[in-house]
Amino acid sequence: MTIHFYLRFYTRPGESLYVTGNTDELGNNNIEHAFPLTWLNNDLWTGTITINDPQTDAIKYNYIYKGLDGSMVQEWDDNKSITITKSPMQETRVLDTWNHPGEFENAFYTDPFQQILLKSNETRTKPKAVKHATHYFKAKAPLLQKNEVICVLGGTREMADWDETSPVLLHREDNWWAVKLDLPKESFPIQYKYGIYNIKTKTFVRFEEGENRWLHGDALMNTLTVLHDGFVHLPNTTWKGAGVVIPVFSLRSKNSFGVGEFTDLKLFVDWAAKTGMKMIQILPVNDTTATHTWVDSYPYAAISAFALHPMYLNITKVAGKEFASLIKPLKKKQAQLNELPDVDYEAVMHTKLAAIKELYMVQKDEWANDEDYQQFFENNKHWLVPYAVFCSLRDRYGTADFNQWKSNNMYNKEAIQKLASPKGKQYDQVAIHYFTQYHLHLQLQEAAEYAHKNGIILKGDLPIGVYRYGSDAWVEPELYHLEMQAGAPPDDFAVRGQNWGFPTYNWERMAADGYEWWHRRFIQMSNYFDAFRIDHILGFFRIWSIPIHAVEGIMGRFVHAVPVHVVEFEQRGIWFNPVRYCQPFINDAVLWDMFGPNTEKFKPYLDAAGNQYTLKPEFATQRQVEAHFDALDRSEENQHLRQGLYDLISNVIFFEQPGSNGTEYHFRIGIESTTSFRHLDGYLQDKLKDLYVNYFYHRQEHFWMQEGLRKLPALKRSTNMLICGEDLGMVPHCVPEVMKQLGIASLEIQRMPKDIHAEFFHPAHAPYLSVVTPATHDMSTIRGWWEEDRTKTQRFYNYILGQWGDAPPTCEAWINKAIVIQHLQSPALWATFQLQDLLGMNETLRRENPNEERINIPAMPKHYWRYRMHITLEQLLKEKEFNSELEEFIKDAGR
Repeated sequence: MTIHFYLRFYTRPGESLYVTGNTDELGNNNIEHAFPLTWLNNDLWTGTITINDPQTDAIKYNYIYKGLDGSMVQEWDDNKSITITKSPMQETRVLDTWNHPGEFENAFYTDPFQQILLKSNETRTKPKAVKHATHYFKAKAPLLQKNEVICVLGGTREMADWDETSPVLLHREDNWWAVKLDLPKESFPIQYKYGIYNIKTKTFVRFEEGENRWLHGDALMNTLTVLHDGFVHLPNTTWKGAGVVIPVFSLRSKNSFGVGEFTDLKLFVDWAAKTGMKMIQILPVNDTTATHTWVDSYPYAAISAFALHPMYLNITKVAGKEFASLIKPLKKKQAQLNELPDVDYEAVMHTKLAAIKELYMVQKDEWANDEDYQQFFENNKHWLVPYAVFCSLRDRYGTADFNQWKSNNMYNKEAIQKLASPKGKQYDQVAIHYFTQYHLHLQLQEAAEYAHKNGIILKGDLPIGVYRYGSDAWVEPELYHLEMQAGAPPDDFAVRGQNWGFPTYNWERMAADGYEWWHRRFIQMSNYFDAFRIDHILGFFRIWSIPIHAVEGIMGRFVHAVPVHVVEFEQRGIWFNPVRYCQPFINDAVLWDMFGPNTEKFKPYLDAAGNQYTLKPEFATQRQVEAHFDALDRSEENQHLRQGLYDLISNVIFFEQPGSNGTEYHFRIGIESTTSFRHLDGYLQDKLKDLYVNYFYHRQEHFWMQEGLRKLPALKRSTNMLICGEDLGMVPHCVPEVMKQLGIASLEIQRMPKDIHAEFFHPAHAPYLSVVTPATHDMSTIRGWWEEDRTKTQRFYNYILGQWGDAPPTCEAWINKAIVIQHLQSPALWATFQLQDLLGMNETLRRENPNEERINIPAMPKHYWRYRMHITLEQLLKEKEFNSELEEFIKDAGR
């Protein structure tokens, strides 16, 4: 069988195109062995192959573009295929359209749209048999209404001679609309156009937009021409949805246990469906149990990227009727915990874990023989067994820090399998975690299926990091740089940066096996979620990396980044002294600038060196300072001394590139705020500022773009969930460009505009492939923000809300409502809202104190994550007036 490929694609000299697919001749989907195409003219590339011994019923293929710099870009997979014919004489010509990953229509072919959100509109027709087809037309149109199908009309009898009363109807084949036609030779060239036809009313609805399409060539004997015509030219920015965002732990129902549970999601689905919402977005739900204290309430420090958190388990459901008597004594405790305004994390976990243990002991024999459980175990044992053993060792040794364990501190698969053996003495301590994870799986999966039945999708959250002392780092330490810590540079919300404590990823090692760890992670998420938010997507371009000896994020730098070579200082006329620039600059003037009359209190921590000072060796790093003050009382003075020493240590201008032997350096961020910089002369300051701007805003852009294009396409291809990126913070110019190229939805926040010249972002200016929201869980709510900066809210009141006069001192319900409506009316694909911001529209429903509604404060690294709804879901469902009003707002906005 011979195949002639023709691809419509405009190129410049030096660029090239390839095709790859599921046959030996096409390289078996290995980009390095792809088949090269030949340039035919400015708009067309071609190539011919012969399939000698096909091992498949259909050839599935796609194209690859190679740029001038050698970078490879693969078109987005849209199931281009050629059926293998039994006739040895058959030849196939394919006339293809490149499917650009950034086409927003591709979003509608992800699972949430195909399986749930657009499913009810799906209309199918039967294909008409054609004995001798010469041409096979295929096109895509994701947003048809119920009873609508794609049709084709053209300037030949076989295409109905443009007669709109009897167009040629196409039928569905996977994601394509398709039809086979027998076109006579004499009819070429043919003009044609796709359109929409309603099979119920038997009426022609409309033509696609733009000029007529042209089909050149002819109809050859024993040759089938397949046209992959891409998207039908229709207004495909018409679909919009609204979503609500809440951590599962924040849900409150009459029957929950002091914390939201997976079973509570069903009630939340009922409310979302009642108000016209199409999506529920939650925070990470992975197990974070490292210390058995409230510190574990931080949901982004999972000890496993695969395991679910026991906190979300409904123990009453696990007990069932048969073992209800075991749970009955906990009813009083349950009521006490459920009445609390916030989550008491430690009390909830203590009670639940004890109950889970009791339920496991009475159910373990019958449960272990359950076929569904056994299937779950087989599907998940690659992570479940190491995780369960990790948890048993954590509890045995009283710490998750496996470096401190007396045995098994280095993961050994054979040793772990032995510990997990059903014949071992410790088996129950391991298997209880199988039991817990199985029931968590059942409850979350049931909630997801319930959401789907109600036309609602679940959106999860993909944390950028993993916990340093978790199962993932224990099992595969080679995937991480454990000597570094991930975080974020300083911003308005955290002036000294953020240190999340996670190890950074060893991307080179991850790439070696095709990002298999990420692939497994996405498969696990897809068991429950239809879409997900990539937390800190900037980390896939470069991560803010902090040495293990530092505490504050301000001590970090971007990795990977192109450093400043020592030669550049000479070229720019900069005097360079590594001691002066790379070590804390401390003299009496600096101490007075920083501490004023308290200067003498810091002298015991310093050594005099001429007219300057150095930190004593035992206080040379922030970790040493931290350890010293952690052993003392947490008095106000001690905290002041601790922070002062941190500030002295960070009073540097450059960090040396490890291993460069004094030849390469990275700027410390925010050098102008350091007293070290301010004590340089004006000439040096100006020269360093110029180099600083070059370092952070120019030299890295192409390098970071290549990093993003190396990782994100491979990760995106490993899942068909809808992907949204959290692209906030110090965003390089390449990030929105790469996200646009890959069709990853951006996040647009009103009070965090991406335009550095704007104070606020207006939702009306959002790109279509984006998510707009007034606030995230890392920010104060609308009401809380309103009271933070009077001058700023005044400008917002006048210029964004378009109101005259003085802004009210508090965010009255009508203001909150106006902001919500503004977002609903945005052209963005999704408008999402924290539940608190929706309740803020109603004077009687909302919480009295807006400061009690905040979920996280990023500037506090040990924040207690404990916010809960102040009313129950049952009460919320009964608020007819509020629910009807919200439903009307959503409907009026076309969502």
